[in-house]
Amino acid sequence: MILPVRPKQMLSLTTQDGIRLDADVYMPEADGEFPVLLMRQPYGRAIASTVVYAHPIWYAAQGYIVVIQDVRGRGTSEGEFDLFAHEIEDGYETVNWAAALPNSTGQVGMYGFSYQGMTQLYAAAAQPAALKTICPSMIGYDLYHDWAYEGGAFCYLLNLAWALQLAAETARRQGDAIAYQTLYSGARHPPIVDPVCPHSGLLTQLAPDSFYHVWLNHPDPDEYWERLSPKGYLAHVDLPMLHIGGWFDTYLRGTWQFYKEMAGRSAFLQSLIIGPWAHLPWGRKAGGIDYGDAAVSPVDRLQIRWFDQFLKGIDTGVLAEPPVHLFEMGCNHWLKCDRLPLTASHPLFLQSDGLASIDQQSGRLVWRLERPAEQEQQVIPDVLVHDPWRPVPTLGGHAAYPAGAFDRTSLDDRSDVLTYTSAPLPEDVHLLGEIAIALHCTADTPSFDLCAVLSEVKPTGGVINFSQGYVRVKPKATSPIQLTLQATCIRLTKGSCLRLSLSGACFPAYAVNSGSGVTANQAELIQAQVITIQVYPQGKQGRSTVLLPVMESDRLV
Repeated sequence: MILPVRPKQMLSLTTQDGIRLDADVYMPEADGEFPVLLMRQPYGRAIASTVVYAHPIWYAAQGYIVVIQDVRGRGTSEGEFDLFAHEIEDGYETVNWAAALPNSTGQVGMYGFSYQGMTQLYAAAAQPAALKTICPSMIGYDLYHDWAYEGGAFCYLLNLAWALQLAAETARRQGDAIAYQTLYSGARHPPIVDPVCPHSGLLTQLAPDSFYHVWLNHPDPDEYWERLSPKGYLAHVDLPMLHIGGWFDTYLRGTWQFYKEMAGRSAFLQSLIIGPWAHLPWGRKAGGIDYGDAAVSPVDRLQIRWFDQFLKGIDTGVLAEPPVHLFEMGCNHWLKCDRLPLTASHPLFLQSDGLASIDQQSGRLVWRLERPAEQEQQVIPDVLVHDPWRPVPTLGGHAAYPAGAFDRTSLDDRSDVLTYTSAPLPEDVHLLGEIAIALHCTADTPSFDLCAVLSEVKPTGGVINFSQGYVRVKPKATSPIQLTLQATCIRLTKGSCLRLSLSGACFPAYAVNSGSGVTANQAELIQAQVITIQVYPQGKQGRSTVLLPVMESDRLV
């Protein structure tokens, strides 16, 4: 039954340390008691994550009290904003406060994506008794590996743009119109003056207390990240959870890992839905590809079914359904599975005559070797020359904006990109899961970067990316170099080819490696070197290999 909704109220709680936290509250205009849906966010509560979710009025009309709260130091809430630092205690107090609102049943569920997904994890870590279920979406379970860095490389563009956005909100609260205008403009066109060192002069000048400086100065997974990450606080937490992600979301690593961990140990239902979406929006198109009507987000209706089940005790059928719902790109429909695949297990091998940087017919991906590896002699490696003056640019994928799938034909034509392409597929190939790559390679500098992109080469000639990974190879790293690419679910159509593209940069998604071996926060542009990388299809310890999560592989040749 759809209920009328009262005009929103602004209500506040005062925390134990005397800080006022403000919230908009939407209540059904009806008699009786209702469960509470809580969202805590740093962007101004009026937004209420409507960039991806239905408005709180819609949720309230389904028979819920909806609370959208400004976190400490954001919107109109008092206090100083310190990224993630107060969300456990404030989340605990807010859940208890929300549970005690007039006409509340005393049961609380949480929803929201990105920062609003993180506040769910922190609140759950405090284990308030009233919190019965959460729906974390697009989160960083391990903040170092899932959010700030990927493969040891600083996620330059997205971290900088986000830091500028949050700094602009601080300037707005302080009434500093000039700083706000400068930061507002900077967030839309991040000023990347030095591609090698991600230090931001703009943030240093206008937001010296920004988390950005701290993140950049902790380039390794040290105690700082252990204290800040939700991962360290959730070992004893167990609730029914609906996990939500996107194949082109920059934080899919966190969603994927957190779901796998919870599904492996929880006594409650853990469900997962992943669509063909970037971080936002969640529609039918990601990048340059239209995935059809089926790709339009079903999350709002799914969340109401979820909350009806776990907050109202209504049998909505979610307990009887397979817990994993994945959108299969290429087929453009939803798959329902009992579990995620364990590992990628089907190998493709790199072959080349040494001209993979020049001739796209030279580098090959083969399903089976024509002769034993010990009989092959790789005399000439494929040589990739990375020039910091003209680094390979970012195009789509998950680590930049706009994200998604694009035609990268022109990028693959560059001579600083190695390409390895399979023969036309004799039948459709279905991939589901993470992709692993092992590369035997050396470089003439202490450190270098590798970006790996997998694409489908259409019979018409288009080269459409669907998964990528990145790694910063540190001094004294051993061969082979291991990369884990973004998880995917896609059908590669009969007659198309699979392509691996390798480069020494993906700028500005990641800071350019200077080659000196120092961390990004210590690098200087003047140090940046031309880096020569040699990739060996056949190395001393084995072959360079792509491990694919193939669902049906018995007929591949």
